[in-house]
Amino acid sequence: MRKHTHRALRMKNRESSPSFGRHGGRHRSHDEGRGGEGRGGGRRRKMVDGEGLRLLALHLIGEEPRHGYDLIRALSEKSGGAWAPSPGMVYPLLTLLTDMGLIAEDGEGGARKRYALTEAGIAERDGQAEEIARLLTRLEALANEADRVDPAPVRRAVHNLRAVLIERMGRTDVTPETVFEAAALIDATAQAIERL
Repeated sequence: MRKHTHRALRMKNRESSPSFGRHGGRHRSHDEGRGGEGRGGGRRRKMVDGEGLRLLALHLIGEEPRHGYDLIRALSEKSGGAWAPSPGMVYPLLTLLTDMGLIAEDGEGGARKRYALTEAGIAERDGQAEEIARLLTRLEALANEADRVDPAPVRRAVHNLRAVLIERMGRTDVTPETVFEAAALIDATAQAIERL
């Protein structure tokens, strides 16, 4: 009887421990089991998967004949420098697209091979126009995000101002004149910022 009581107490303590679930297994944190996408995960999701890169390559080569470096540069420009595929992704892709009959060398690239769409490539690109448009919108969103100015210095300055005001206004020697002077300084600063 005593043996069962000790066992029940151990189970109860184990269940109430924050690191275990009802059945004695560890609770998974919010970020576990998501393929490393959480803050603690080592892996990051790809910006564009292999199929997306294939369609973007067809779109860009359809705009004008391109070689591998052109493709990398164009994708970097379209994402505002936020993303570009590696040469190890692009050059094997060009070989694959050639083998599939979707692109072919145009013979005018000099030392670098330039590729243009074949009739099959044009048909493939046109048939995937909706998905290509979605991918381009995603790259544009990345570019817009990269263009945003980091407001962290302003947040720091506002936090600093708040801390100074709390400290200064909390002193025993504060006077109504001090309060009005501080308010006037803040108002003047706000007006100056409005004129920026």
